[in-house]
Amino acid sequence: MPQEIKFGTDGWRGIIADDFTFDNVRRVAGAIASFVLKYEDAKRGVIIGFDTRFASPMAAKAAAEVIAGAGVPVKLANDYTPTPAVSYAVKSNGAAGGVMVTSSHNPWNWNGVKFKGKFGGSATPAIMKKVEEELLAGVTPRGTKAALVDTDLRTPYIAAVCRFADMELIGKTRLKFAIDSMYGSGRGVLAGILQERGVQHVVIRQEVNPLFPGINPEPIEPHIAMLRETVVREKCDAGLATDGDADRIGAVAEDGSFVDSHKCFSVLLQWLVTRKKWPGDVVRAFNTTRMLDRIAAKHGRKLYETQIGFKYTADVMMEHEILIGGEESGGIGYSRFLPERDGILNCLLLANVMAEEGKPLGKLVADLQREYGPHYYGRRDLHIPDEVKRSAIQRAGAEKTQRLGRYRVVKKENLDGVKFFLDAPTNGNGAEAWILFRASGTEPLLRAYAEAASPELVTEILSEGEKFVRDSE
Repeated sequence: MPQEIKFGTDGWRGIIADDFTFDNVRRVAGAIASFVLKYEDAKRGVIIGFDTRFASPMAAKAAAEVIAGAGVPVKLANDYTPTPAVSYAVKSNGAAGGVMVTSSHNPWNWNGVKFKGKFGGSATPAIMKKVEEELLAGVTPRGTKAALVDTDLRTPYIAAVCRFADMELIGKTRLKFAIDSMYGSGRGVLAGILQERGVQHVVIRQEVNPLFPGINPEPIEPHIAMLRETVVREKCDAGLATDGDADRIGAVAEDGSFVDSHKCFSVLLQWLVTRKKWPGDVVRAFNTTRMLDRIAAKHGRKLYETQIGFKYTADVMMEHEILIGGEESGGIGYSRFLPERDGILNCLLLANVMAEEGKPLGKLVADLQREYGPHYYGRRDLHIPDEVKRSAIQRAGAEKTQRLGRYRVVKKENLDGVKFFLDAPTNGNGAEAWILFRASGTEPLLRAYAEAASPELVTEILSEGEKFVRDSE
């Protein structure tokens, strides 16, 4: 009986040598080949890339051989590649789809496969459903072997992001940046772009090390401690980080404080509507900051809220005129570029905002907090048995649950998980307090997300949330 393969919010992930095996990679590749042959113009071929994780290059080669063996031409990356470079290649080459071997920000012992639609973004829920059907059918199609060509995916992608951001303006700036690739496949990309234009920068964690020593390659605390230290020591105006496959962003202000993805998203949205004045609405995931709602409302932009997972964001980006879309975990994208999250592009755009406003990153965040009210955010990952997880979600949704700690639950929403809105203080015009309980789609854990008008309040709400979840242990 073959192992069960489950697709989460963005493709399939598993533990290396346990779930993530070459046999399972070939099964997933077979399902993708079958999908392309049935539903797409297969002769347009498939683009395949890989990150710096253990076995990624070999797994990408195995997937490429299966897909080419089914009669679908393949362009295989000739080097470690950011995920958005694969998506860009899909769109610019008019390919039928893209495959990226990565498990993104997961710990070192994980790997996985993402599938990209022909539009150059996360495959939509409808596409993933069809790929899953092919996987369940267990068919690996065979055909006249098609071409399998090694290709440089990085150079055209770098040229494209440099056209999208105002590199001339960034090049003139006296700003100094710290760049952290977290040992991931963004290595050398941002540094190379800044180097070429004579922009001051220092780099950390650019080397390939599949063990990601001491961190998970996710640009949040505590994993960005080294970046924080570097920013302060080297007197930088900002620190910019990308995750394991460089599709997510994290940042550090000039004083070494962490700037979460919500603030990055908010800074970018504010800049787009006030400086660029580009048309379009905003889409955000269910677990992102509601500061975005306030910015969108002030500037007359409609705001769409989706389930968690960039495939839902991408879906809305293709249905409506969307200026910017994003999620809690640092994935932000632009319809004008691709319906895809892109850590490299967002780092360049943050540098663009700083150059245009003539302000370091922390000052831009402080301006937002003043204009739209104080918003603070936190997340807690709870590694708990499945039965505890199920019980917690069930109790959260139950009608009788009307309090969390000393706060009353004002209302509940259940678009994805269960969200409580609480009658906690807003400190004037600060964030309306909320907490969201959600079982991860990719890892064995339950996540609690919270937003409130002060950091202390966020900590209190998350602690009460954890207590609530663990009550059924």
